[in-house]
Amino acid sequence: MVFWAAELTHPLRVFQEAGYMVTLVSTAGGKLEMDSYSNPTDASGYSAGDVISLGYMQQQSFNDMLANTQKLTEADVADYDAIFLVGGQGPMYTFRGNKGLEKLFVAFYEAGKPSAAVCHSTTLLLEAKKTDGELLVHGKTWTGFANAEEDYADEAAGIKIQPYRIETTAGKLTGTTFKVAAAFSSYAIADGNLITGQQQNSGAAAAELVVKALNR
Repeated sequence: MVFWAAELTHPLRVFQEAGYMVTLVSTAGGKLEMDSYSNPTDASGYSAGDVISLGYMQQQSFNDMLANTQKLTEADVADYDAIFLVGGQGPMYTFRGNKGLEKLFVAFYEAGKPSAAVCHSTTLLLEAKKTDGELLVHGKTWTGFANAEEDYADEAAGIKIQPYRIETTAGKLTGTTFKVAAAFSSYAIADGNLITGQQQNSGAAAAELVVKALNR
């Protein structure tokens, strides 16, 4: 699975500084790969200013975490206090319609535990349903990767990157409110124990909301 570095490292810093232990799980288990554009040492220079990710990359313990992740279906909700989904481009293909991940996320949510998703990982919420059959986001206000941000990414790449857009699809759902802030600004929302962040610059803000909820 490919992930966006800042969406993992920035929340990880928040959780570790708050004294929480973090376990990484992934859809298939095994090794996680960093999106090259999110790697601060990449020749593109796209994320050259991400000193938090750069710092983690120097730590053997972090590289060990990436090298061998647990498969998400093996995670026991009872063993953890919260769930936090990170994004990148991959989740648009591997998260939406992933019934195992939907079941895990809903289990955390219905257990009253902070349940967070940022950036493209919020695609899971377009279809995830509670055990009563109602959409998890029904009656909720939430956020995710914005159309304006997709426009920027498409223009930069010179191609249409994603097969659909989270903001557009969320706008077609009834009984839920999808909100976005200025493109690529830090923006996170807590509505009950559902916590969402708009994109890669919102991971730390979402993590801080998780820690706040845990401390309560």
